[in-house]
Amino acid sequence: MKFTKNAVGRLIPDEIEGRKLRPFQGAFVDNGGGKRTAPPIPVSKPGDKKLLSSLKEAIEAVGLKDGMTISFHHHLRNGDFVVNMVVDEIARMGIKGLTLFPSALFPVHKPLIEHIKSGVIRNIQGSMNGPVGRFVSYGGLPTVAVLRTHGGRVRAVEDGDVHIDVAFIAAPSSDDYGNANGVDGPSACGPLAYSAIDWQYADKVVVITDNLLPYPLVPFSVPATHVDYVVKVDQIGDPGLIVSGTTRITRSPTRLKIAQMAAQFIKESSYFKNGFSFQTGAGGISLAITKILADVMRKEKIKARFINGGVTKYAVEMLHEGLIDVLYDGQVFDTEAIESFKNDLYHVETPMTMYANYHSKGCLVNRQDIGFLGATEIDVDFNVNVNTHSDGILLHGIGGHTDVAAGAKLAMIVVPSYRNRVPIIKDKVTTISTPGETIDVMVCERGIAINPRRKDLIEHFKNSKLPIRNIQDIKKEVEGITGVPEKPKFKDRIITLIEYRDGTILDVVREIDE
Repeated sequence: MKFTKNAVGRLIPDEIEGRKLRPFQGAFVDNGGGKRTAPPIPVSKPGDKKLLSSLKEAIEAVGLKDGMTISFHHHLRNGDFVVNMVVDEIARMGIKGLTLFPSALFPVHKPLIEHIKSGVIRNIQGSMNGPVGRFVSYGGLPTVAVLRTHGGRVRAVEDGDVHIDVAFIAAPSSDDYGNANGVDGPSACGPLAYSAIDWQYADKVVVITDNLLPYPLVPFSVPATHVDYVVKVDQIGDPGLIVSGTTRITRSPTRLKIAQMAAQFIKESSYFKNGFSFQTGAGGISLAITKILADVMRKEKIKARFINGGVTKYAVEMLHEGLIDVLYDGQVFDTEAIESFKNDLYHVETPMTMYANYHSKGCLVNRQDIGFLGATEIDVDFNVNVNTHSDGILLHGIGGHTDVAAGAKLAMIVVPSYRNRVPIIKDKVTTISTPGETIDVMVCERGIAINPRRKDLIEHFKNSKLPIRNIQDIKKEVEGITGVPEKPKFKDRIITLIEYRDGTILDVVREIDE
């Protein structure tokens, strides 16, 4: 196997499993070109009936065969029943060698491991959170997995890198013709934005719902014009696990300190002004920053034009109060956000190609002023790892991390300096998920490090009373407390490709050596 060193110093194979790879050359080197792929031209005739009696009937109707690619979206999160029930039925029908193309997998999808072992699933291209990721880390998948950002996933489909044979769309409500939404029914989850690329480009589309309503269903996120079949099942998800259990502002004094420093840095920056925009998330530190910013905005009479990201009740409260004009939403994390998405005119759904597709004519992340993001590791060159922990095990997806970092004017990593006595700052991260050239600032409880590339920020903050420090100095201080942990041991076999948002390869993950 021949390797080429990419722009962040990682060795990337020239070819793997018959696929020729392009090494990452820089965050903005790719200038597009070529033509988009397209789905087959469908036919709609009077009297067409789409409602089928079972999943088995739908799988037969779409003509699923060995070796095809099937896709799913993850708005039902850890409460999802659809992925497991579909793959279980496929297994009973004796179909094998499939590529799974989910927007994300969660711990609830642990049963998929048995389907990998039996040969039903041959490859996975999508985030693997939890047991499936751990299984793949130890060599359980027979082929090389691929991890992409939210924007990178839609780019791969639109550019023709991934062809979806059948998309299975979990829909909290649908009519018998395929119009579907995520705001009605017992399994309501809000927007269905992750599924948009699937129902637009897949050869066949099956909507699976537990709440069949009369035609026409209004409002709809999925239009009947792109749906082949509809199946009614007893339950598509557990409502108690669809909304995130992590949407609480942190109570940790350390993490609150980080949030306060990050919010103060934003306030002192040139970006905090009327009409600014920022990305939110559901993590404890992120929520704390959002709350503190809201307090500052009230005091300073500053109004934001929009908030983008996974939306929680805290962002909804800011919308209702008039602190922001628009909520752009690809995913919600609590019931208050679901209700707002259903009822508020300026709480709008953002398909992932609009949100973060690098190969588009204007992705939303490019209009963001500020994004505050997490990390499992960051190194002295500001490269960030969100996919593996320091032990090298795959436990997280990339999500929109890399997309936001590339687009936002101020991309901030907000993290504690160590977790479980393992330091976060490394000489080199175990896995590069986001290149350092797109990260501007790191904030931890021991200080704030500005990327040397951002000479403008360094100049702007030279007289600030905030604890601006060199990242190397923070690293040494933390290692004096925790010590320097041993590096994980890997086998030679590559198990996963980390694909940058433009389709080049940023890094590889190798099998864990026990």
